[in-house]
Amino acid sequence: MRGVRTGYRLAYRLGFTPWESYGRIASSSVGALLDRETADRPSDGAPGRALDLGCGRGQKAEELVRRGWEVVGVDVVPAAVDAARELGLPDATFVVGDVTDLGSLDLGWFDLVLDIGCFQHLDARQRVATGDGVSALARPGATLLMLEFQATRLRSLVGGVTRTEVEAAFPGWRMLSVEPAPTAGLGWPMSTTAPQWYRLRRDR
Repeated sequence: MRGVRTGYRLAYRLGFTPWESYGRIASSSVGALLDRETADRPSDGAPGRALDLGCGRGQKAEELVRRGWEVVGVDVVPAAVDAARELGLPDATFVVGDVTDLGSLDLGWFDLVLDIGCFQHLDARQRVATGDGVSALARPGATLLMLEFQATRLRSLVGGVTRTEVEAAFPGWRMLSVEPAPTAGLGWPMSTTAPQWYRLRRDR
C-alpha cells in the first residue's frame, strides 16, 4: 500500500481529486444504487452498518448517512480522514487505516461494504488481504458494492481489475450482478477503462 498511500497523499495535497468530481457528476446513479441497498435491508428500523473503504473526505459516507446507515469510513490518508470528520456527520466514524489490514482496526460487523475505486489499485497479495478482512467483518447476508475500472492496458497508470480477480479475492461471496457504470465526468484516460459496478452477497 505504500505507493498507493503516497500517490493519494500527493493528490490531496495538490488538490487533484478527479474521483470527487466524478462522484458529484455521477451522484444520481450512485444514489440509485445506494437506494437499492437500503430498500434491500429489513424494514423494521435503520438499514444497518456500512463500511466505506477508501472513504476519502466522506462524500459517499454522507450519502449513506442520509439513507439511515451507520457508517464507518476507512482511508489511508490522514488529511482526507480529518476532512471527513469535519463534516460532523451523525452516525459516522472515520478511521485512518489500511484496507489490507482491516483486522487491526476493531471496526465491528457490517451489513454493507462500499468500495468506489479502492480495490482496483491493489496488487494480488493486497487484494486477497482486503478480501479476507472484509469477509471477516461482514455479517451473513451482507452486500459488497464495488465500482472498479476494468484491467485495460492503462492498468499500471490508473488501476483496474477483472471480474475473476474480484471473485478470487472474495471466495465466500456470490456475484449478484455486474453492471456498467457511467463514464460522464471521468477525464481521459479513466474514461477509457469501462468501469463496472460489482454487487456481491455474503452467503456464509
